[in-house]
Amino acid sequence: MELKNDLILRAAKGESVERYPVWLMRQAGRILPEYRAVRNSLSGFKELVETPELAAEVTIQPVDLLDVDAAIIFSDILVVPEAMGLTYEMVEKKGPWFPKTISSAEELKFAEVDFDIEDRLGYVTEAIRITNKELSGRVPLIGFAGAPWTIFCYMTEGQGSKTFSVARKILYTDPALAHELLDRITNVTIAYLKAQIKAGAHMLQIFDSWAGILGKEQYSEFGIRYIEKIANAITEVPLTIFSKGAFYSIADLAKLNCNTIGLDWQMDPVSFRNEIGESRTIQGNLDPAVLYGSHESVEDLTNKMLDTFKSRRHIVNLGHGVYPDIDPEKVRTFIKTVKSYEINC
Repeated sequence: MELKNDLILRAAKGESVERYPVWLMRQAGRILPEYRAVRNSLSGFKELVETPELAAEVTIQPVDLLDVDAAIIFSDILVVPEAMGLTYEMVEKKGPWFPKTISSAEELKFAEVDFDIEDRLGYVTEAIRITNKELSGRVPLIGFAGAPWTIFCYMTEGQGSKTFSVARKILYTDPALAHELLDRITNVTIAYLKAQIKAGAHMLQIFDSWAGILGKEQYSEFGIRYIEKIANAITEVPLTIFSKGAFYSIADLAKLNCNTIGLDWQMDPVSFRNEIGESRTIQGNLDPAVLYGSHESVEDLTNKMLDTFKSRRHIVNLGHGVYPDIDPEKVRTFIKTVKSYEINC
C-alpha cells in the first residue's frame, strides 16, 4: 500500500524532506483519555497488548488525535522474554515483575530460542496487519523491540531497579552465562523483528532503556555487540537505535548498520552532529518535562531546539517517552510547532 505521508522514512534515509517529521515515544496510550477508556474496560495491560484489534485501535489514536507523522505499534518490550518462556506480570503502579528469573546455566531453560515466532507472538504481528489496514497508508507504522541488554536486565533481575546490580553482577561473576543469554535474546529478537517487517512494519526501533547503567567498555561488550548483530540482520527497513543514557557510546552506535540514532534529552544534538556529520539521522530530543510548561513556553523551547539543528536529517521527538500526566494539548502545541517550523539548513 502506497503511503500518503512517508516523511519519516525519507528523513531516516537521508532523502529530501520539506519539513521535519515528528512523533513521540509512548504516544500510543498514557496521556490520551481515549486510551484510558479502552484500557479501563479490560482486565489489565497485558490483555490490551495481546488483543490485536484493541492494540491496533490505541496505536491509531495518536494519529487521529495528535496528528503525528508515524504510528508505533502498541506492545511491550517484555513480550520477547515471555515468548522465550519467562512469564511476566504487570503490577499496577509498580511495573513488570517476573516470578522466575535466570541466574544460572540450569535456568537457561527459561530462555528458549527454538520456537515459532508467529505461534507465540502472532498477536503482535496481527495487530500490525490490522493497524496498516485501518491506517490505509496515512502514515508509516513503526515496529520495535527491546535491546538485548535491557531484556537481559529484566530476565535476571525480575523487575525494574535503580541499579540493576543483580544483572551487572552476572557480567563479572559469570560472563559466559551473560553472553549465552544475550545471544539467545538477540536471535529471538532478530526473528521477531523480521516477523514485524513481514507483517507490514515500515520502520523499526531498538529501545535500550538501561544502556546508561553500564560503563563504556561493558556496554561495548554486553550491549553494542548484540545490537550490532541485530543491525546487520535488519536490512529491509530503516532502523533506529535509542540507547538511553549511553552518551559515551553514541558515536560508536552511529557506526553500526542503522539509519537513525535516538538521543535522550541530556545529549547535545549539535555536538553529535558535528561528530558524525551527515552519516546518520538524529532523532529527538526535547526534554519531556518541557511539556509541563505553558503553551508559549513549549512553543518557544521547541523552536529553540529546532534552531540548533544543522541538518535536515532529523526526526523530531522527545528525549524519552511522554509522561502520563502531560496535558495532551501541550503535546499538540509541540507537534504544531514542529510542523510549522521552516527549515533553514
